[in-house]
Amino acid sequence: MKRYDAILSAFRGSIWAILPEKLEAIAAFLDNRIGGLAVDGVLVEKMAAENRGRKTAISRSVAVVPVVGTIIQRADLLTDFSGGVSTERLGKDIEALVNDPEVGAIILDIDSPGGNYTGTPELAEKVYGLRGRKPLVAIANGMAASAAYWLATATDEVVVTPSGEVGSVGVLAIHYDMSAMNADLGITPTYVTYGRYKAEFNPDAPLAPEAAAELQRRVNEAGDTFVKALAKQRRTLQSNVRENYGQGRVFGAEEAVARGMADRIDTLEATISRLASGKAVGKGGRKTNLERERLYQAGLR
Repeated sequence: MKRYDAILSAFRGSIWAILPEKLEAIAAFLDNRIGGLAVDGVLVEKMAAENRGRKTAISRSVAVVPVVGTIIQRADLLTDFSGGVSTERLGKDIEALVNDPEVGAIILDIDSPGGNYTGTPELAEKVYGLRGRKPLVAIANGMAASAAYWLATATDEVVVTPSGEVGSVGVLAIHYDMSAMNADLGITPTYVTYGRYKAEFNPDAPLAPEAAAELQRRVNEAGDTFVKALAKQRRTLQSNVRENYGQGRVFGAEEAVARGMADRIDTLEATISRLASGKAVGKGGRKTNLERERLYQAGLR
């Protein structure tokens, strides 16, 4: 039970770069634990085993790294339940592949709704810093949403499968007001704190206007960081990201390419073959790259 308590504590205090419906599913899982409902341990273990079984595959000198499920900074029960991935572990794996002389190119094979904000900026910046040493490509093989899209844009090229989706640019946080439930149960929590704001986000009372404003400030700060990172990684203007990257919406392959959120539509197998043959990666050809860089540099001045 302590494992669930720790996850719940982290959940309540977190900002998420994730699809809202996925966050609702995680919340429902945790709510079941709070309410004392049994969780199918066999199912959770099966999902954990499947997650552990996903390994990097090497095909014709191209390393294919699975990025599947919820993105969390550290591996724990939540990543087991969600079939997720740890940003710390993934960062180490990618760096090792970049340093491996037997690997000629790296593909991040992504099918993820996003995840926790914590750890995502650091992972994306790390991957971005590895550009140029060998081809790094992300493919939305299913979905690259929110934090997963953030990571994808850190690579040299973003590919979307014909039925794939990308986007959900934005962040969110949830506050649970459990005061009505406490009243029904005859529970009256008392918080004894040192520090005016120490318990301002506690779930046993409605969110005060001042606390709501602070939570919104933190969400805005994380959202601005997201937008700035996408602008840098896609070599475009922040205004373009805000206006054309959907403001939280998800787009299919053709729309994503048309909006400049992705570079090409292709399958995983074809992408492996292209990289194995030594063909260059890039964002729409030299002319498009130069124009994008010109606009980006102009936006910095």
